[in-house]
Amino acid sequence: MEAMLVSACLRGVPCRFDGRHKATPQSAEAVAGRTVVPFCPEVAGGLPTPRRPAELVGGDGQDVLDGTARVVDDTGRDVTAEFLAGARRALEAARRTGCTEALLMPRSPSCGRGEVYDGSFTGALTRGDGVTAALLERHGIAVRPAPGV
Repeated sequence: MEAMLVSACLRGVPCRFDGRHKATPQSAEAVAGRTVVPFCPEVAGGLPTPRRPAELVGGDGQDVLDGTARVVDDTGRDVTAEFLAGARRALEAARRTGCTEALLMPRSPSCGRGEVYDGSFTGALTRGDGVTAALLERHGIAVRPAPGV
């Protein structure tokens, strides 16, 4: 059975910034027949649950990987190092378990694919990927956002 890395919050783990999960029937259906490897890069990077909401500032996850953007929480605290550490640990977990695909939480500064919050903390979205999504893609792991979230 093929393994898939999945945002832990989509599997019912209460690890989101607000201490909740985002499991949906649609995300469960999307992984049917796969070996699921649940993973939360933000927790793996050393951030607590619950935690302050964070957004990408100055670009997206690709730019964070390149050192030209950062991740900050809503108080202005720079949490880029934690997001990078979590992304590296997610990549390690994917490689260790043979994942070639990931189903990640939409719009997240870690897991977002295609669009993320714009750094204004107003709910506005911009095109781009989260830090973990960007790192996984750079290493050949196909990333898609979870449906129904």
